[in-house]
Amino acid sequence: MIKLEALRVFVTVAESGNIKDAADAVGRTASAVSMTLKQLEDEIGGPLFQTDRKNSLTSLGNLMLDLGREQIRSFDKSVSIMRAFAHSRIGSLSVASVPSVAVNILPAILQRFLEARPQVQMELFDIDSVQVRRMVESGVADIGIAGESRAGGGVEFTPLFSDRFKLLCKDDHALCRLERPVEWSDLDAATLIRNGASDRIEAEEYKQLSTQSLITVYNVTSLVAMVKAGLGFTVLPSLTMLGAHEGVAVLDLADPAASRRVGLIERRDVPPSPIATAFRAFALKEIPALVAERLSS
Repeated sequence: MIKLEALRVFVTVAESGNIKDAADAVGRTASAVSMTLKQLEDEIGGPLFQTDRKNSLTSLGNLMLDLGREQIRSFDKSVSIMRAFAHSRIGSLSVASVPSVAVNILPAILQRFLEARPQVQMELFDIDSVQVRRMVESGVADIGIAGESRAGGGVEFTPLFSDRFKLLCKDDHALCRLERPVEWSDLDAATLIRNGASDRIEAEEYKQLSTQSLITVYNVTSLVAMVKAGLGFTVLPSLTMLGAHEGVAVLDLADPAASRRVGLIERRDVPPSPIATAFRAFALKEIPALVAERLSS
């Protein structure tokens, strides 16, 4: 069997025109190079050089040089691709995230992460926490970013950050005239607009309000539009409401427990790809700091 390293030695000798320079190039002794060439010729079944000086190829040698170069290029390219994949420089990454993180945090995070990995293929799904979990469990997404789930199952949760819930209402609503944080008892169930995020609030007072609510909206843009139109108020995480919303007010809630934990969602039973492992480490380091910066500004 012809070994790749023997081909590499032969090509080096053919390009160098002598054994001494070729031996220096491949880091072997001249006698070892000569022996490799002899074994290669025996394996092929014919001479590769016209003379012992190794500066002139036979017709078989010329054919061997062309094919040898092609094989070496192909092998080296394959090894390069495998190493790039192992070191997370290439590959594909699929991330499922709740909208607040996808809109306000991930653009900056992904820009920095992909800057050093320009050949990585990226896919981002902007969905609610329940769907994030399902996409990770099914393997459609490599990693998820969502609120903590009450249930167990095939995924595990690693905390990234917490943010408090805020109340969003029309800027001329009576709640805006309170000179203190809003209590649950200040709210009217008939005008509460439910959403997926607020369903995670554990306070019994809020749960009672929620069960009596007549409207449920899951899209943040639609929620803001309905609040602005005076259809009611809603409760959302702070990160969701970054940036000014003309015509609406963002008020603090008195309940200290009105907060959510957001973290990474990963499958328990499947080892992550190198690129997913690299993103996980990057996210754990960078996302908490960026969230703290955005919420404090």
